[in-house]
This record gives sequence, C-alpha cells and structure tokens, in this order.
Amino acid sequence: MNRVPGVTMQVKLEVKEETLKLTDKCRNNFACLSGGKSCLCEIEDSFDGRVLFVKVGNKVCDYKMSFGYSYVCNCPTRKELYSRYKV
Repeated sequence: MNRVPGVTMQVKLEVKEETLKLTDKCRNNFACLSGGKSCLCEIEDSFDGRVLFVKVGNKVCDYKMSFGYSYVCNCPTRKELYSRYKV
C-alpha cells in the first residue's frame, strides 16, 4: 500500500459490547471509536493498564478525575482502547 504524504488514514476502533454499556456517562457519543485521536485524552502513564494517568487538558469528561497533581481516566471504553490498541 502506498502512503500519500500528509494524508492520515483513520481506522474504526472496536470495544466489547459490555464495555459500551458500562460507559454510560459518555457526552461525546463514543466519538473515540471513529479512530480520530482528537477526542481522546492523551495518556501520560499507565499502571498495569488499569490506572490511566492522562495529561491535563481542556477536554470536559465525566470520567476524568483529579488525583493529586495529576488526572486519572476512569472511562471503561478509554481503558479498553488503550489496552487493545495502545492509543
């Protein structure tokens, strides 16, 4: 497959149905599953894939929680995306 400079392909991401059901506070209509990274908080660090520390940003999300000087992501869908695709 030939790559065209400046053109980025987006791949649709998938998670388990049970994960989607657990993510009942999503305000973005699961836009993160479209493959675009603009809606995803950037992962700063991970502890065993269960605790995701995210970079401070201006994204409003019901799953982002303050933890000392850091923020932690508690979104079931985000955790599965990180676990499966490392995004």
